[in-house]
Amino acid sequence: MGTSRLGFENWAIEVGIVDLGLQAQDIHDGAGRLADTSTIEPVSPSTSSADLPRPATDAEISALPHVVDHIPFAAWAVIFAGAFERFTYFGLIAPWQNYMQNPRPASPASQTQNPHDDAALPGALGLGQATATNISNAFFLCSFLTPMLFAVVSDTRLGRYKTLMLGLACYLTGCVVLVGTSSEGGLDRGAGVPGLGVSMVFVALGAGCVKAVYVPFLGDQLNGERERVEVRKGREVVVSRERTLQFVYNAYYWFTNIASLSAVPVTYMEREFGFWQAYLLTTVALAVGIALFAALSPKFVRIEPQGNVLPDAIKTLTCAAKNGFKLDNAKASYQEARHGRMVPWSDGFVEEIKKGLVACRVIFSLLVFYLVISQIYNNFVSQAGSMQLSGIPNDLAQAFSGVACIIFGPLLQGLYSLLAKHRIRFGPMARLTTAFVFCGLSMAYAAIVQHLIYSAGPCYDRPFQCAGSAGGKEPNRVSIWVQIPVYFLLAIGEILGFVTAFEYAYSKAPKEMKAVVMAFSQLTAGLASVLGMAISPAAKDPNMVIMYGVLAGCMGATAGLFWWTFGELDLRDRELNQLVGVDGGENGIDRDGRDEGISRS
Repeated sequence: MGTSRLGFENWAIEVGIVDLGLQAQDIHDGAGRLADTSTIEPVSPSTSSADLPRPATDAEISALPHVVDHIPFAAWAVIFAGAFERFTYFGLIAPWQNYMQNPRPASPASQTQNPHDDAALPGALGLGQATATNISNAFFLCSFLTPMLFAVVSDTRLGRYKTLMLGLACYLTGCVVLVGTSSEGGLDRGAGVPGLGVSMVFVALGAGCVKAVYVPFLGDQLNGERERVEVRKGREVVVSRERTLQFVYNAYYWFTNIASLSAVPVTYMEREFGFWQAYLLTTVALAVGIALFAALSPKFVRIEPQGNVLPDAIKTLTCAAKNGFKLDNAKASYQEARHGRMVPWSDGFVEEIKKGLVACRVIFSLLVFYLVISQIYNNFVSQAGSMQLSGIPNDLAQAFSGVACIIFGPLLQGLYSLLAKHRIRFGPMARLTTAFVFCGLSMAYAAIVQHLIYSAGPCYDRPFQCAGSAGGKEPNRVSIWVQIPVYFLLAIGEILGFVTAFEYAYSKAPKEMKAVVMAFSQLTAGLASVLGMAISPAAKDPNMVIMYGVLAGCMGATAGLFWWTFGELDLRDRELNQLVGVDGGENGIDRDGRDEGISRS
């Protein structure tokens, strides 16, 4: 395993994958581990290198620079295999609107005509825009609700790896059904609509499972040690679990955005060949990802559930509600001293629940953030459609978001390394607040772009609805390139927001409820989707300047309120951590003192 791991990393470093071009001064130390030499300090003359590595003291954690730990091969394998699933997901949803909304073209040649003519667009089911949009929204809502089901199964029954494979099997089933029913023969037999329904159910189950289980499973692959002091290139550094998590989730998000570019070949295949060929590409990609997860199974760290803690968690919360809504009053010591009763949980278990609830409160604060990010997939597409496209399909403009994330991901990771070098803390609450600010700026800029569209002819604030548009064929005279900065501002917000949310949910959740807390973030996204559906009747011309302005204001207010409410959590971030890894070490306390079951098999 050691040889293959180093071989993979040497290849990854050579092509710039391991550090994503982020830490140019990273080298391999004598043990073959990735060493960040950009953030190191000289060894104190009084320090004996023979005593190192060793656990870091609080003083050393405060004084010494923090560096990223060695990233195990298993973590890179999970990231790489997961990228194929993301390729499938974005490739599936990109052509869905056309597939559902538009009728089958009379001939292949008709697909390449004017993009503003519905009859010229690729299509299959002909359900119309309203029905297609409602079906799409129902799918996304379902995919946000199903994670909790798989999270409970993962944390209480099967463990994360087995649950992930179960979800991927559902996923593949849905893809295969979609390929078969979107073929010419399937559509001729009337299987298109029922096949789509069956496919969406299975894909929603699979995608929901991935959303709940994948991120915790990736975190499980990292070494579970607390901060330690070691020497790299003759200098003392603190190897930080927090920075390692941050680096790995940034890498995952970087790969995710590369995979999201699957929308490019899929939309062109949809237009030039047909839907079933486009969906076949995504199905093959998912099959490759599943094969990688299965083949690399012996390399993965599997944390098996040690019983169902959810009933005790619910009883703990109920007990707290009956005792003044204070969790401290649900502790075993308080209940015994105050009421003379014994409870089946420990004081430490209550502390775990308290920390997990902090994570849930923070994640729920991302409600408006999720609503803003969702504009990429609906209103920004419509905004692009009312502009001069210069040969770019309007539904392809969202790919600029992925490109921007690919560009800014390494730059932001480089910023983290620079701040760590100078021992400047940029904690999770500060990162989330900054993400909200950039998302607010993106909405403000979108309002400016919309104002420019409404100020240009031929139809001004009623694009395609005037005689000058030549029957809905002539957009307003504003270039689509004016819209691009919106995606770049949102990309910075996405990276800071999503990656920090991944990291925070994993590190703060109780070790036996990490998938459940991650699923809670998807429930928040689902609530944002419902909110988006509620305001959608107002999202039409000539109201869009006001709508983007309101979103910008809400995002700015969220940033201020969030920092005022949660900013102090950065001061006690280490105290809140509940991490566990391959060695079983972690900061939280188990319900009854049991060791976590951890295996490689």
